[in-house]
Amino acid sequence: MDLRQLGALVAVADHRSFSAAARSLHTVQSNVSTHVARLERELGVTLVDRATGTLTAEGEAVVSRGRRIQLELEALVADVAAVNSEITGVARVGVIGTTARWLVPPLLEAMAVEYPLVRVVVVDATTTSLLPQVHSGQLDLAVLALPVHDPDVDSDLLFEEELLVIAPLDHPLAAEERVTLAQLAEHDLLLEPPGTAFRDDLDAQASVAGVTLTTKAEVDGMRLVASLAFEGFGAAVLPASAAPRLLANSTGPQTWKIVGVDGLTRRSVGLVRRRRGLPSAPARALTEVLRRTIATEAEHQPGIFGA
Repeated sequence: MDLRQLGALVAVADHRSFSAAARSLHTVQSNVSTHVARLERELGVTLVDRATGTLTAEGEAVVSRGRRIQLELEALVADVAAVNSEITGVARVGVIGTTARWLVPPLLEAMAVEYPLVRVVVVDATTTSLLPQVHSGQLDLAVLALPVHDPDVDSDLLFEEELLVIAPLDHPLAAEERVTLAQLAEHDLLLEPPGTAFRDDLDAQASVAGVTLTTKAEVDGMRLVASLAFEGFGAAVLPASAAPRLLANSTGPQTWKIVGVDGLTRRSVGLVRRRRGLPSAPARALTEVLRRTIATEAEHQPGIFGA
């Protein structure tokens, strides 16, 4: 088994055909086919269904390991460069959308100044989408909603944020300055679906208060939930970072209102990394700068409190 064979299989998995994999690797299709066939003979299994171009169960298992090997080799090269005080390479971070809005710009600026040879890749997605990518090694780290129930990752609290309601001006909740969970339960709301950290925590708090929240729509994506509320589709329960500072401080005509909620604990947002494996030098540098950036920027975000 060699790295070319693993690389060929991963390329087939990524591009769904031998011909497309060959183009991505800047080689000919026969080379890709040969590498995959040799790997199959060595392992004694079929890795790719030739009729469909999709991986078999055994192929999925090998690709999962193959990706980790590729990432470890990439980290090895970066760590060797770092020995000579030159941190270079790629660092991949996932960030939930509401936090990315205020965190990513200063983070990228700081990385460009302090570690100009590090290429930062940012993935903007939901917690449910980011966690598997950390687990598989596709991301070095991620900033996402806590708690995270996964024994293969470590998480540290970065900050907490208040929960609030965005209500269109013609919605009954907009007549209030603050509301209770019991008042929220009287209306259909825009919420994330069950199974997301935010929704599960919200439902748990509502249960303690003896009420059940009902939904007008369930959307897995906090920024989209916020957009729907701002556009007047309905009232939404959101973390403070989902209400951009520019809008919150706007003096122009508004079609929505921010309403406080009594009886809700703050949302926790943390840094998540794989428990096993040594982070690469670029990943360690990004982690360091990210922590400092949050410590500096969080205090300027309304409703957000540093850990």
